[in-house]
Amino acid sequence: MLDRADGQNFTGNVRLVHAVGMHARPAVKLTKLAKKFQAQISVRVAGAPEWINAKSVAKIMAMRAAHGSTIEIKASGSDAEAAVAALVDLVASDFPDGAG
Repeated sequence: MLDRADGQNFTGNVRLVHAVGMHARPAVKLTKLAKKFQAQISVRVAGAPEWINAKSVAKIMAMRAAHGSTIEIKASGSDAEAAVAALVDLVASDFPDGAG
């Protein structure tokens, strides 16, 4: 059965401006923020073949996103739109202290 109310997917793209790319500190901030949402959230470096669970610190770090690369974010679920918006904002603002 298809549940229309919960069947919405939202996506976003954001450039990784952090000087050293997606290392431990930004990865922790990203996953902490992702875990605040009920939505299923996945990320990948643009063009990568597979999506990664945004709620797994180890997988986010293993993605090895470099400075200047584009991060694609997709989410599905009740708060998917808010989740994508929040994560795009976090990456775009260079993971400020106090975020996440």
